[in-house]
Amino acid sequence: MSPPLLRLYGDWATKTITDRYITSLLSAAAPTIRIVLSLATAWTLAGGMDKPRLKTAVLFGATCGFLTACELSPLLAISSDSGDGDVAPSASFALNLLTFTSILVGMAVGSLLPRVVMGVSLGVVSALIAVALADVARVVPVGQLGFPMLAAVLAVLAAGISCRYPNNPLILPLATTLIIGALASGIAVPNLYSFLKSVVLGNYNNNNTQYTVDAHWILLAWLIGSVLTAAILVYRDPSLLGVFRGGYTPISSTLGDDKTIKPNIDTSPQPVYASPTPPTSDTEAFNMFDPADLPPRLSEYANMVYSACEDLGNFFGFQDSSVRNQAEHLLILLSNNRRYMNTHILPPALQPPSPIHALHAKVFSNYMKWCRYQGVPPHFSRVASSTVAAMAAPPAVASRVVDLVLFFCVWGEACNIRHMPECLWFLYHKMMEEYTLSDQNAAANGGGYPQSGSGRSLYAGHYLDYVVTPIYKIVSVNMKSNADHVNKRNYDDFNEFFWSRECLRYRYSCVDPNKFDAEDPSRITAPLPGEVQPPITVGLLNAPKTFLEKRSWLRGIMALSRIVEWHIVTFYLLSVLAFSHDLVWGWVYTLEVASGVFWLFNSLAICWGLLEVWASYPGIHLSATSIFGSIFVLVARFLILVYQTLYLTWTFGPAKGSYLGIEADSTFWWWQYVWLSLLCMIPYFLEALSNLCPSVTTALMTSRNDYVQTFLNILFPISRLYTGKEVHESFKHTAVYVFFWGTLIAWKLYFSYIFEVYSMVLPTIELTDDYVNFPDQSFTKMSLLLLLRWLPQFIVYCIDMSIWYSVWQAFAGTSVGFSEHLGDIRSMKDIRNSFGRAPEHFCSKMLSPDAGSRRGSSASFLNMSQSASSLDEKKQSLMNPNSKEGQSLLGSDPHKLQGYVNRLLDVRIQKWVMFSTVWNEVIDHFRAEDLISNRERDYLKFSRFDGFSQAIYLPVFQTAGVVEEALSLLERPVDDYDATDNDLFKPILNHVTMRTAVSEVWELGNYVLLKLLGPVHNDDVTYIMNYVLKWVESGTIIDHMKITKVRDVVKSLVELVDVIGKGIGRRKPAANRRSTGQKKKKAQEPAGPPAKGIRRSISASSLSMGTTDSAPSARNARTTVSGIGMKSSADENVVIIDALRDVTRDKFRAFLNSLKSIMISSNPESKDIMDRLTFALSMENGYFWDDSYASDSLDDMARSEVCKSVLTKLQGVVACHPDEVEPKSKEVRRRLTFFVNSLFMDMPNAPSIHDMFSWNVLTPYYKETVTLSKGELETRSDALGVSTMLYLQTLFKADWANFLERVGLKDEEKVWTKNFADETRQWASIRAQSLNRTVSGMMYFEKALRLLANLERLDDDTTNDLMGEKFGYIVSCQVYGQMKRDQDSKADDIDNLMHRFPHLRVAYIDSVRLNRTGEMAFYSCLVKSNGEGKIQEIYRVRLPGNPILGEGKPENQNHAMIFTRGEFVQTIDMNQEGYFEEALKMRNALQEFAKRDGPMPITILGLREHIFTGSVSSLANYMALQETSFVTLGQRVLTKPLCIRLHYGHPDVFDKLFFITRGGVSKSSKGINLSEDIFAGYNNAIRGGQVAFKEYLQVGKGRDVGMSQIYQFEAKLSQGAGEQSLSRDVYRLCHRLDFSRLLSYYFGGIGHYFSNVLTVITVYVVVYLMAILALYDLEKIGDRLITPMGTIQMLLGGLGLLQTVPLFSTLGVERGWWDSFREIVQVFATGGVS
Repeated sequence: MSPPLLRLYGDWATKTITDRYITSLLSAAAPTIRIVLSLATAWTLAGGMDKPRLKTAVLFGATCGFLTACELSPLLAISSDSGDGDVAPSASFALNLLTFTSILVGMAVGSLLPRVVMGVSLGVVSALIAVALADVARVVPVGQLGFPMLAAVLAVLAAGISCRYPNNPLILPLATTLIIGALASGIAVPNLYSFLKSVVLGNYNNNNTQYTVDAHWILLAWLIGSVLTAAILVYRDPSLLGVFRGGYTPISSTLGDDKTIKPNIDTSPQPVYASPTPPTSDTEAFNMFDPADLPPRLSEYANMVYSACEDLGNFFGFQDSSVRNQAEHLLILLSNNRRYMNTHILPPALQPPSPIHALHAKVFSNYMKWCRYQGVPPHFSRVASSTVAAMAAPPAVASRVVDLVLFFCVWGEACNIRHMPECLWFLYHKMMEEYTLSDQNAAANGGGYPQSGSGRSLYAGHYLDYVVTPIYKIVSVNMKSNADHVNKRNYDDFNEFFWSRECLRYRYSCVDPNKFDAEDPSRITAPLPGEVQPPITVGLLNAPKTFLEKRSWLRGIMALSRIVEWHIVTFYLLSVLAFSHDLVWGWVYTLEVASGVFWLFNSLAICWGLLEVWASYPGIHLSATSIFGSIFVLVARFLILVYQTLYLTWTFGPAKGSYLGIEADSTFWWWQYVWLSLLCMIPYFLEALSNLCPSVTTALMTSRNDYVQTFLNILFPISRLYTGKEVHESFKHTAVYVFFWGTLIAWKLYFSYIFEVYSMVLPTIELTDDYVNFPDQSFTKMSLLLLLRWLPQFIVYCIDMSIWYSVWQAFAGTSVGFSEHLGDIRSMKDIRNSFGRAPEHFCSKMLSPDAGSRRGSSASFLNMSQSASSLDEKKQSLMNPNSKEGQSLLGSDPHKLQGYVNRLLDVRIQKWVMFSTVWNEVIDHFRAEDLISNRERDYLKFSRFDGFSQAIYLPVFQTAGVVEEALSLLERPVDDYDATDNDLFKPILNHVTMRTAVSEVWELGNYVLLKLLGPVHNDDVTYIMNYVLKWVESGTIIDHMKITKVRDVVKSLVELVDVIGKGIGRRKPAANRRSTGQKKKKAQEPAGPPAKGIRRSISASSLSMGTTDSAPSARNARTTVSGIGMKSSADENVVIIDALRDVTRDKFRAFLNSLKSIMISSNPESKDIMDRLTFALSMENGYFWDDSYASDSLDDMARSEVCKSVLTKLQGVVACHPDEVEPKSKEVRRRLTFFVNSLFMDMPNAPSIHDMFSWNVLTPYYKETVTLSKGELETRSDALGVSTMLYLQTLFKADWANFLERVGLKDEEKVWTKNFADETRQWASIRAQSLNRTVSGMMYFEKALRLLANLERLDDDTTNDLMGEKFGYIVSCQVYGQMKRDQDSKADDIDNLMHRFPHLRVAYIDSVRLNRTGEMAFYSCLVKSNGEGKIQEIYRVRLPGNPILGEGKPENQNHAMIFTRGEFVQTIDMNQEGYFEEALKMRNALQEFAKRDGPMPITILGLREHIFTGSVSSLANYMALQETSFVTLGQRVLTKPLCIRLHYGHPDVFDKLFFITRGGVSKSSKGINLSEDIFAGYNNAIRGGQVAFKEYLQVGKGRDVGMSQIYQFEAKLSQGAGEQSLSRDVYRLCHRLDFSRLLSYYFGGIGHYFSNVLTVITVYVVVYLMAILALYDLEKIGDRLITPMGTIQMLLGGLGLLQTVPLFSTLGVERGWWDSFREIVQVFATGGVS
């Protein structure tokens, strides 16, 4: 036993056992232990030949390690015969490290070049044996160069033999026997290594008697070990004996240990000529448009598309249903691309020649890149002249139509192959090549295809049977396998086979080419003998995996290697800085120590290179360039590392020394170290440059210079891939996110230096000082203690950056949110303050520019007539208040009160009316959803009264309380005794809402008074009104009225309106009128507002003239009316009891008396008004004394809906406080504030409906709830403890009351009656996470588009056509067909949804049994409601098999994608909902795709989400808040400024044409794509797409609310993150992003889970560390505490609270900082975070 080993055991022995006893025990057991270890080594390493590549790697690694140790021992001056008693620990550590590294490098090289290194290993060991025998036998004198020269010769010779005879069965077993035998013998006989080292170095001492005697036994031991190894080989692999019997089967020349599934399956086609089709199939059915009656926008291209569909369908044998489907698809896409021909969309210089050119360029953009990558020209059709004539189109257009039709037909029937985009392009490439050659052949034979007889016509389904199905079978076997990722190929592996030019050697179809040659012997395209290409299935069967998803932490570390490297390097530099401060190093010495970072960089680079080799073993087949590049990098860096280690060792060695024959001081060796290090740092310098300017990397990646590509292929393997060429941002964006991370890193380094690194310097110094100065201190013990103490600090160092990222994220998110005007409107008060600006913003952003012109003038829009009446003007103004001639009861001076009516709406009347139309629709939808009551609805809506002066009246919530504010202004003290009306009313005139409210009170109040008083009092009321108008126009109102007492009048009016408003609603009018006099005056009954009856032309002079002349008339009128009244009274003998009438009279008298009280009696005109009021109160036949007349007036008001609306409006304006008219529902307030706030955000202007982008919504559905049934609602739930219905009624108590009010039920027991059961189920279902809720919300898009089309004055037919062209909703109900067969009620509920929403389509997978053996045929079907209560099948596309091979949800989406129509697709989950007011903004949101804020096009548009499940519990509330923080502030920051937002789930909108040509909107390989959504973001980023995120539009989203549900959801996310860390997508993205964006991706995504793991590890490490230190009394040495304690730990522990800063910022921006603080306190107080 060696002295160091004994010392190690002695240090850790307990005090009760003596060192001598342990030493003797170990010495006695040492030989036995060595023999056992020797046998175990031989048994382990001498396994069978089933993994030859691994065995070769082990052999070469052992050889390299031995040679490295031998060669470096003298250089580090630690040879056993150096004369030094003890070995220097640092030098020993360096030697061991380099030896271990050389073993790993040798293994890596051995796995990359197994054939070569197999021979090299055998040659080296043969040379070693030969030299050893020569030295021992003293046959030939061997010097120091003997072994190197002989080893080189034999290695080259053996390597040549191994490569020349790859199936030679002797080389590997022989090398294994000798090398493993040496290893085993060396363990049993330690002197063997010393002897062999002396042989290698050529310093074997012949005069040494010990060696002379021992050498023979040493070689004999090697021989015994080799024989033993050979025996083990034969025992474990008996087939080796066949070498001598001639029956041995040689190893495959590939030396692959690949265990990937490569099944021997039958891929021959099995045509289904007549597949069974259900009888419900209707071939005449159509989806959106009838082909026989297409709209003009589609019919323009119909001839070309249909002709190409017929030609290609016959030529390749596409299915008829699929062709019909894709024909409509293509027509709609072409129609939508017409927008690019408009000059207001694109200037003429940028316009494409036709919409077909625009669509063709976008669809085939990836195909063009693929062809460039493959180095082949693209194949596009060259249509024959006869076909051009048939299409009636120019050749350039017709050929592009054929290209598009072929691609969409290929894509439409590809089924699961749609997940393999380059496979689709391969099929297109080969099929178009065949089609073009056939066309040329037909032309050469004198005809044009297809008119000539040479054209072929295959049965419908030929393409599926002979092309798709064989490929599907191969994919299916791998996808259905239960093997782990590394042992089966997934979609990406198969797709990446088509990245190599190897794929072009195969034909696309499994059809025998000779079949067509027999049918057409003259075919010029027939292959010559020996030229037949094998089918593509042959290539796919033999295709290797292209990426190994090994389940190891190393795979995740590889992907994040740069982040790991950054933490290690910066931690080292901070440590150097900390030690230099305490130890007072000079700057030169500090620089020398810090330069060790170069050694770290190189060591880590070797680690990453080794991991790259590990990651490619055993199933990856590398190209020669890849192998050469890996070997070159590993060997070169290892050699540099050796010399770096030597130079550093000599730098910190003696001041003077002689090394390598050079005598120099330490400074000399340090400079040698620096110059050498700079060589290996060149790639890092280049990478640093590209990180600051990422576009440089893209330029290099896309460069076609051979030298550049060679350089990249060797040093940057990621550049060899087809993808990842263009992943960069603009310099402006780069500067912003570099600044973000620069400041964050600076703070993180400062904080970590103070609290994590510097705090450990003193304990470290104390430990090392004790080791140096105290006796019996072990270096190993000291090193172990230092490691244990520094490890937690380093782990915390790796974690805390995520905490600071949260803080920086909060700051950035807040600033971006404020810059985008988020949270500008947070309450109903804010809405009121901004309401006046809302119509302007609404019309400028959400309506197209020509919306107003289509509606004509404001007069025509408002249906107002300006024609003169034939009645006498004055009579009309005094007696007929329903006149449409006048526009206001006020005058014409805009600076006086007469401007109250129209000042707000004068020049913007159109915008206000259009805005009010939309606003009222929004409020009506709130009511339809039972979020508000009828009264709340009336308070929130704009009012419209036919025949009144104004087109619209502001909502009550906007004007409530404003009159009170106006009264306060009028009551303010006036210092100037000469104040005029202008001075008094100026504040009111300058306040738009206040001015409008006063005008509304005047107009509506007069209408109510005239309506209530009836025709008897009409002259008096009109007379008084005219006088008031005269005072207003003359500016003398303060001379006639006591303005400060107006409050008493308003108070009386409020009391009067309250009484009438409460009583009219419950009043039942009498069947017959009670008053006969009323009939005579019926023609003068006020049916409209008095504002219509007072003409603007009334002037002060006419009013004064009216005063003198009309006084007698008034007296006459009073006499006349009085006579009538007396006659009426004489006829009445019945006393009428009417409580409402009596109370109204009392309130009315009080109101008139208050009017009298404000008049200045000294003024003659005011005195006349007072007389008029007194007379009105005393008229016996008037309202106040004639009971019949008064009751009839109230009955007339009760019959008039207009009057009721006016009363509600007036009551709200004058009698309600603002808080009283606000909606009580938090949801309504939230949605209204968000909607109004979004109008002031940066939103693209809306194009016209014709020019807007088209999109479809796609929702995958399996078997979840559709509509809650009565049984489900009334059944008691174990989780809830009550029935679901009772739970919903309790949770949504106000909504339930609103529902009962809406349906007119007062008895809740009747909700399940026949008339109300469906409504009840609907009410409950839209409050649960059901398909009904999702579909109802998404179909708001159609309603919103129809409303916008109506505002743009489109006729119904045009609107209907545009609905089919611009929007579609498809629910992919995977098992709908099975539900129908099982008579599942959910199928009926789905049918009801289709009947409710005729625009809804349902796609499903149908299966039909073919025969008794159980063979099934699968179909993708699309159905709709036929409008007559039945479900109609539209399309039925046969599939190659069951399309659900991988993850269910993405496969379900994929099968339904072929039925989408728009240019964009929005993916919506089952737990989401839509809002009508948000649907209005979708047209604007789609315009984001037309913008380009960077070098890459926007291909994903992210939208914010509102989590609506937060009200269930405190835990659910906390989860909702956290989710809200992520889906708002988190994604906001990831988008701006970090530019790394991906796709984190729905409701993102995808550029469909971009994604269907690049793999789809999600990946679906089993297991690895568990979090299928995120991979769409990865694929988008790596293929050159950009993601935008906008928060002016929101979608509702539900989350799981129970503890177990939340746990399962979080577990799924964690599992998904784990699978992501193994995937090729994460690895390639991390290696392609610049460092700043990599940090953004890590800390903004997957790094969260890594940090959680590190946090858990830290807890365990710290706990066990403290326990170990306490148990072994190592917490201090002497009386010195060496553990940093106290505030540091408390501070680090409290940093976790900073994780709530983003949540605080999110709520602060949108709700206010005080509300945010209260919300977070409440969450903690209620235990939501527990």
